[in-house]
Amino acid sequence: MTVQNQQAVARYRNDFLREVEERVEDGEWVKMCMQCGVCAGSCPLGNAWQHTPQKLFMMIRAGKREEVLTSDAMWMCTSCYNCIVRCPRKLPITHIMHGLANYAHRLNIAPKGQPTREVAKLFWNNLAKTGRVNELKFSLAMYFKDGFVQGIKNAMAMQSVGLGLVKAKRLNPMELFGGHKCKDTGSFNKMIAKAREIEDRKKGFTS
Repeated sequence: MTVQNQQAVARYRNDFLREVEERVEDGEWVKMCMQCGVCAGSCPLGNAWQHTPQKLFMMIRAGKREEVLTSDAMWMCTSCYNCIVRCPRKLPITHIMHGLANYAHRLNIAPKGQPTREVAKLFWNNLAKTGRVNELKFSLAMYFKDGFVQGIKNAMAMQSVGLGLVKAKRLNPMELFGGHKCKDTGSFNKMIAKAREIEDRKKGFTS
């Protein structure tokens, strides 16, 4: 075997697939992909993917760790589940996409400024405080995520929608000063902290 071939085999026999299997939700299914492309053809955003799911799976198997984890492909998934329904092998593709996105986020190497990632972070931070989403605070966080001036512009552009929601009693301005929450926020926060501890231990993250 030539030196070039040995290097090629070494690159292919990498640990990235094992890493995905051990640390990404349902990652053990990646090696079952037969590259048929039905997932890409079933996705409503199929023509917008940087890497379609089956290409992403092949990249994992080829050891392209940086290209995979810094890609915005996983963040394009809208959880429509068309891919799972139509996959001949019933791979949990949606779960793997979200698992890869979460893993890249935890490693802090996910693409910066990716819109879906930013929305997900805002939503989770809002939810994790009280166990319930404060819709007013979440909306304001969305408006002002790109700065104060842009936030004012966004709010002005959406003022008719906001007033409509207030009139329909779907948005309560008083939520700005508190809002609804779960009955025992202390226990909820402990539950979240314990879940994070278990996940960190299981997936090899250190504090």
